Amino acid sequence: MSQNPLLLPFDAAPFSNIKNEHFIPAFDELITNAKVCIQAISQNTDKPTFENTIAALEYSSQQLSRVSSIFFNLNSAQTSDEIQKIAQEVSPKLTTFGNDITLNELLFKRVKVVYDQRESLDLSDEAQMLLKKHYLSFSRNGALLNPRQKEQLRTIDNELSQQKLKFGEHVLADTQDFQMLITNIEDLEGLPDSALSAAKILANSKDQEGWLFTLDYPSYIPFMKYVKSRELRKKLALAFGAKGFQNNENNNEAIVKRIVTLRHERALLLGYASHADFTLEQRMAGSSKAVFEFLNDLKVKAYPAAQKEFETLTAFAKDLDGLEVLEKWDISYYSEKLKQATFDLNDEVLKPYFSLEKVLNGAFEVATRLFDLKFEKTTEIDVYHSEVSVYRVTDQASNFLAYLYTDFHPRSGKRAGAWMTSFKGQCQKEGVNHRPHISIVCNFTRPTEDTPALLTFGEVTTLFHEFGHALHGMLANTKYPSLSGTHVFWDFVELPSQVMENWCYQKEALELFAYHYNNEELIPMDLIKKIKKAASFQEGMACLRQLSLGLLDMAWHSGLPDATLSVKDFERKQFKSLSFVADVPENCMSTAFSHIFQGGYAAGYYSYKWAEVLDADAFAYFEAEGIFNKKVATAFKTEVLEKGGTQSPEVLYQNFRGKKPDSIALLKRSGLL
Repeated sequence: MSQNPLLLPFDAAPFSNIKNEHFIPAFDELITNAKVCIQAISQNTDKPTFENTIAALEYSSQQLSRVSSIFFNLNSAQTSDEIQKIAQEVSPKLTTFGNDITLNELLFKRVKVVYDQRESLDLSDEAQMLLKKHYLSFSRNGALLNPRQKEQLRTIDNELSQQKLKFGEHVLADTQDFQMLITNIEDLEGLPDSALSAAKILANSKDQEGWLFTLDYPSYIPFMKYVKSRELRKKLALAFGAKGFQNNENNNEAIVKRIVTLRHERALLLGYASHADFTLEQRMAGSSKAVFEFLNDLKVKAYPAAQKEFETLTAFAKDLDGLEVLEKWDISYYSEKLKQATFDLNDEVLKPYFSLEKVLNGAFEVATRLFDLKFEKTTEIDVYHSEVSVYRVTDQASNFLAYLYTDFHPRSGKRAGAWMTSFKGQCQKEGVNHRPHISIVCNFTRPTEDTPALLTFGEVTTLFHEFGHALHGMLANTKYPSLSGTHVFWDFVELPSQVMENWCYQKEALELFAYHYNNEELIPMDLIKKIKKAASFQEGMACLRQLSLGLLDMAWHSGLPDATLSVKDFERKQFKSLSFVADVPENCMSTAFSHIFQGGYAAGYYSYKWAEVLDADAFAYFEAEGIFNKKVATAFKTEVLEKGGTQSPEVLYQNFRGKKPDSIALLKRSGLL
């Protein structure tokens, strides 16, 4: 298939030329090519060296990696039944190929020879890290197993790849299968005009009369936050919480148990007590014990505050509406009411000041002031959907640094949530610094006939969060691709993203982009003050929610759960002491917990809170010196953003901060001290 665009040389992904039928032939040929490279390395008769073994291995399948990135990013942002079928066929092939590398005895022998000589080799810190990473990728993936055990590992890995894909497909299917059409405007009392307009546009697009609501976040969240009808809130909340948990072909209960079992069997096969122990060996936390101590320590600090906040909310709901018991579908509604009453602040007052275009340009300007970057929109780069934009990113001397793709609105075939990814990684090879192509994907409310896309303040922080990840990718400046950008320990990867959220609360930053879409009026000072005051509103409850998810994740992966317990019963047991509202029998978190059952957060969800400690401590440094202080920003850029995984996170952080992080800044910021 000589005209297959995925097999021809390209820089930016040639989306408009790619057809679905190109993927499988491309994967097959590129896997074959990579196998030839691997065979040449493993059968090399020269003495194993860093260059002819480790470096050669590092670059052996770059084109395959690029095509994989393109395909699986499309599977997340622009999927279809056909793409999902291709994914089910391709995933086992890639898993088998990965196993062919890590279970290749000749190749591992060469890697081990170099690794055993590491103390006597004159290697840079980055080369030492790459050597260690490749050695561990073998030892942690079966290289030390006997032939029978290696076959077991192959079987487990193949099934895992398929089960994780099915999990995600089921969640997406249940999300897209639910629609709630409202034909009586009175039923939507309390819903802001912007959300009404969006629901009207959605209904019209489906040739329906009325207002249409879905389980996509831009539709779901305003409904739960503002609609007065408790029955309708309940209906939507039950549907949202039932994803993967219904009596239909998308039920994920058996898949959850199977994924957990396979991960546990895999860990035991490799000599670890649990999947968590296997995973945490390559994390800052280091062990299950450290994670449980971290989460439980925060729980002790957060629980009293959360309990007090819930009691206040309960009393408020009773005073306002005579409600005796708060249910799951009441929390967002009454929390928003209480927030308005406490701070005279709500998203509908704020949204006119946060048009998507201005917020994005504000993020760009913050990056310009901190890191001397320039962003220029270009139409010369191919995109996978008409809503995707591309920006050319340069330094102040106009040196090219990266392409940034942005994809901001929900649509059919696009999974929920927000994420950063890449279509091309950064590396230095043969004297050329190959620059990255980075993408941020979100699901923000669409523009209406009368207004541009207006963001809630939570969406503003989401954009800055993903942009922080993007900066980590765009500013990468390492030699080897597997150590570049976001290729760092999982509990360190959230530092750049979470630290960027802090600028959303700062007057100096808000003055760069928070202008009314209609009259260009700057956001009033009293609103800025209220935003800062409200930043820690119900922080105890929010913290406890994150801790409950982290502890649920660890419970699934720190041992093999009791097989007699249903997924629901197991989950209920974990949440029992961490939730203030009654359990909802029709709902289950685990069956749609994509972070841990489809994404990379298994035994790693705690990392959000772990990184909060880092980001609060890091931003305290900025605050002390000035939020646009060039000395601090340059240190963050050179010691964290540019260096990727070339050194341990502890070393990188201390090089930037001059000290180890502590939790005081987080507790202070959260009002939990």
